[in-house]
Amino acid sequence: MARFANRWRKFLTRAFQVLRTEGLSVLIRRTRAVLRELVFPSSYRRWIVRHETPSPAARQRLRDDLAKLPRRPVISLIMPVAGKDRQRLHTTIRSVQGQLYPNWELYLSADSSIPEEWRAELREIPRHDGRIRGLFLDNTKTWSTKLNNVLLVAAGDFVAPIDPGDELAEEALYWVVKEIVHSDAVLIFSDEDRISEDGNRFQPWFKPDWNPALMLSCNAFGRLGVYHRPLVAKVGGLRSGFEGSEEHDLVLRCAQLTDPERIRHVPRILYHRRIADPATSDGAKLEELETRRRVIAEYLSSLGISASVAPGRAMGVQITYVTSSPPSRVSILIPTTARPGLLEPCLSSLLNHTSYGNFEALLLVNEADRILPERANVLQRFASDPRVRVLINPAASFNFSCVINHGARHASGDILCFLNDDTEGITGDWLDHLIARVSLPGVAVAGPMLYYPDDTIQHAGVILGLGGIAGHACHHEPRGIEGYWGRGCLEQDVSCVTAACMVIRKEVFHKLNGFDEAMPVAYNDVDLCIRVRKAGWRIIWTPMAELYHHESASLGQHDSGIHAEQFSRDVRLMRQRWGPILDADPFYNRNLSLDRPYELAFPPR
Repeated sequence: MARFANRWRKFLTRAFQVLRTEGLSVLIRRTRAVLRELVFPSSYRRWIVRHETPSPAARQRLRDDLAKLPRRPVISLIMPVAGKDRQRLHTTIRSVQGQLYPNWELYLSADSSIPEEWRAELREIPRHDGRIRGLFLDNTKTWSTKLNNVLLVAAGDFVAPIDPGDELAEEALYWVVKEIVHSDAVLIFSDEDRISEDGNRFQPWFKPDWNPALMLSCNAFGRLGVYHRPLVAKVGGLRSGFEGSEEHDLVLRCAQLTDPERIRHVPRILYHRRIADPATSDGAKLEELETRRRVIAEYLSSLGISASVAPGRAMGVQITYVTSSPPSRVSILIPTTARPGLLEPCLSSLLNHTSYGNFEALLLVNEADRILPERANVLQRFASDPRVRVLINPAASFNFSCVINHGARHASGDILCFLNDDTEGITGDWLDHLIARVSLPGVAVAGPMLYYPDDTIQHAGVILGLGGIAGHACHHEPRGIEGYWGRGCLEQDVSCVTAACMVIRKEVFHKLNGFDEAMPVAYNDVDLCIRVRKAGWRIIWTPMAELYHHESASLGQHDSGIHAEQFSRDVRLMRQRWGPILDADPFYNRNLSLDRPYELAFPPR
C-alpha cells in the first residue's frame, strides 16, 4: 500500500512539473498514455498487431521504396543443416522466400553425416528456387568451418548466419539494405524475439545501439547479424575453439577494424529465434558461459588490456580491470553542508575502508555552514587527516555546479570523483573499479550502482527522456535483480550517470568548461554527460562498484520546497538545449516506453 501511495504521489508531482514546464497539451498526451496502459496493460501480442504487422498498403510502400534504391546489394544467408533439422529447415526457407527484398541467396551447408534421402531432398530444393544453393562438404564438423567454407563461394556483398527453425520477418532484409545503402554500414544488427514450436512469439529483446561495454558482457549483437563479406575475410572468418560463441568472437574482431559509426542497429524485430527445448542443461549453460569468458579474455589480451574475466549473471561475464601502476591521483570532490549524521559515515567509509590509496578528499562547504559550531567541529576533525582539505565556497546560496567547478580548480588529481556526502561505499574497491574504467581508451566517465538504504536500486545509469528529461534505470527495483535482458547486472555504455557518484578525467572536465553554472539544482550532470558524448567520449556504468545513497538527504528534493522554481527553469533549459537528444537515447530502444521504463511503447517513438 505504501509503495502504491508513493507511486501515486510521484505521478501527481510529475504531472504538475510537466504542466508547468511543457504545457497542457503535453500533459494531456502523457496522461492518456499512462491511463491507456492502466486500462489495457501491455502485451507483446497486442503490440505486434498494432505496431508491427504490415498492411497491404504498407507492403506496397516498401516495394515502391525498394525500386528507388541507388543500389541493391546481394545478401548471402548461410544456414547449417543437420539431420534433425528437416522440418525446421523448410520453416526457415519459407521465411527467406517471403522476403520483400529479393536480392538474396541462401546457402545450405550440410556435412557428409546426413542420411542419403535427406541429401536428395536438399539437392531438390534449389531446382525450385535458383537463389537457394546446397553445399555439401566433407569433414565439416564445426559451425566455424561450415561458414568459412561458404564464404569462399558466396557471391553476396554481405553475409548473415541463420539457424534452422528460426524465421526472418518479411521486411527483414529490406531494413538491412536500407541501412547499408544510406549509412555505408559494414556491420548491421537488429532486435529479436523468441518463437515457440506453435508459432507464438515472446521475449522481445529491444536492444541498445552499438554498445562496446555491453558487448564485453554478452553478445548484444546477436541476430539478425549481417556482416560485410570483405571485412569477415580480412579478420580470417570464424575461429574454431569457441563453439557456441563463434559469432560473438567474430563481431568483436570485426569491430576492432571498423569505425563505430559503421556498426548500425535496426530497432525492429527482424529475427525470431526458435525455442524447442527451453530446459537447457546446467552443464551446457556453464560450458557456453566458459566459452564466452574465453572469448572476452582473449579479446582484451589482444588489445593489451590487463584484466581478469569471470562468469557473471544473466549468462554474461564480468571484467575486473587492473588499475595502472603507479595509480592515478584522484581528487574526490564532496559538496557538503557538514551535517554530522551524513558526513561522518561518508568520510569514515571513504578514509577507513576504501582500498584505492592515491586520493585526496576536498570538502566543499558554504561559508554559512562552516560557522555553525557542530558542523565546524566535524570539519576540523576530518581536516586533521592529511588526505582531507576543506574548501570554502563564498557564494551566498548553494549552487552545485558552481561548487564543483570551484573544487575542480583546486584539485591536484588527474581524475575527479564527484561524491555526495550522503553516500557510503559498500565494497572497499568501488573506487578502483571506477578509476579502471575511465583509464580505458576512449572512456571519460564512469558511474556505479547506487542503492537506497532499503536495498532497492537508486541508480543503474541514466536513461535520457525517461519521465520527460532523464530518469534512472531500474529505479526502486530490488537489489540483485537482473533486469530487462540483464540491464540491472551487466556492465554497459550509457548516455549518462548521476553526479551523486561520478568519476571523470579532469582534462575532459576542464576542456568542456565543467558543469553549467546556469543549472544550479537539477540535470547539470545530464547536461555534462551529453556534452561528454558529443565530444566523442564514452561513458560506462558498472555494477562492480556499489554504494549506498541517502538521496537528497543533505539538501532535500530538487523539485520541492525552495528548489522547485529553479528546478522548473532547469527543466525548460534542458528541453530547449537538448530536446532531440533527450528523445533519442542510443542506449534505450525507441520501442520501449519513456513513461514506464522497459515496458513496451504504444506507439514506438
